[in-house]
Amino acid sequence: MERTFVMIKPDGVQRRLVGTIIARFERKGLKLVGLKLLRLTEEKAAQLYSIHRERPFFSELVRFVTSGPVVVMVWEGPGAVAIVRRIIGATDAASAEPGTVRGDFGLSVQMNLVHASDSPMSVARELPLLFSQDELVDYEMADAEWLGRSDE
Repeated sequence: MERTFVMIKPDGVQRRLVGTIIARFERKGLKLVGLKLLRLTEEKAAQLYSIHRERPFFSELVRFVTSGPVVVMVWEGPGAVAIVRRIIGATDAASAEPGTVRGDFGLSVQMNLVHASDSPMSVARELPLLFSQDELVDYEMADAEWLGRSDE
């Protein structure tokens, strides 16, 4: 079963969209296995976005994601990385499809509400930055049979 890392950025928390965003992942049938509300340090934010370190927007991105609380989550399911990326939509909210989180609620490239790992390699790098293994909860979903999750 694949896991993916998702973070609701300060704009999503401040706009009270946390429940709305979580509901979209739940309705799709993904399983929530980790959840925390926290404020990122500059160091953690720089590590999370280290692939953008040489880009001109890096400092502004770090400042933005440390400007308020964030909600970090781990979701699980078959193809979870790709499914979450489809649910959240394109990075630039102006070009994100209607029906996606960013298409429905995002305002710009930066104010796009959500960060999500874009590959299993990204998950392997990002998830341990904010979750220890003992913070992830394994459990059986009551509707696993209906969702085609015979692994449960």
